[in-house]
Amino acid sequence: MWERLGSRAMRKCILITGAGSGFGRDAALALAANGHDVIAAVHHPAQVAEVQDAAAARGHPVRVEKLDLLSEDDRQAAFDWDIDVLVNNAAIGEGGPIAEIPLELVRRVFDVNVFATLALTQGIVRRMVQRGRGRIIFVSSIAGLTAGAYLGAYAASKHALEAIAESMANELAPYGIQVATLNPGPYGTGFNDQMVRSRDRWYDPARNFTRPEHMAALDERFEKQFDPARLVRAMVELAQSEAGLYRNVHPQESERLVRERQRDAWTRTQSTPAGDQGM
Repeated sequence: MWERLGSRAMRKCILITGAGSGFGRDAALALAANGHDVIAAVHHPAQVAEVQDAAAARGHPVRVEKLDLLSEDDRQAAFDWDIDVLVNNAAIGEGGPIAEIPLELVRRVFDVNVFATLALTQGIVRRMVQRGRGRIIFVSSIAGLTAGAYLGAYAASKHALEAIAESMANELAPYGIQVATLNPGPYGTGFNDQMVRSRDRWYDPARNFTRPEHMAALDERFEKQFDPARLVRAMVELAQSEAGLYRNVHPQESERLVRERQRDAWTRTQSTPAGDQGM
């Protein structure tokens, strides 16, 4: 399996989840063009033909598999695949105030982003350990390192994923398994816009106490988004690399923002609102 691909890297079998659109789709196509054996896992059956057609148009076929992370049968089928690199890219998001968002929506975010992702990883990593090599990439987010207002459900799931990834990196190193995280900032794939709009399914200013003008900050947060091609290049490099950093935040503008927010969290003070000076 691991033959040399010129000056690029060793040829690998790379499984990318959430490859029906966005980062995952474009990275799968790019990695196939670089000579890797790519399994593009998509959520919806209709996406199978779409990704196959896109790969055929580029002249680099891709194996496309329907893989619903929440389906135990789908996950079990994936455990039989001989994977060198697992890119855990599939995720969902929900926007809105964490103090009011329906709990079932938070549970669903955790089911996909945390529990189902961990279940898939646990099954695939066993074969990596048997071979004594492999790489696992968790596509997290800058929201996994700092939580902004009205993105609490998504950020909480990514914070959990960060803990899983860091623990796994330490635990699997003795077995020859590399673990890395990829932390994108706001890129214009449509994912962020959909997450913002998701609150419209349940938020009612006549019933919820969160004021609409306060949530305007969520709408404004994604007015500027970066070119997804920049992140796809980083994902491709990380997937086919033989080494590299554990944490990979892109772009640099987002890395600076994360570092500033983490530093500020140590010095942030809180005060009692005027007119409410205690009992």
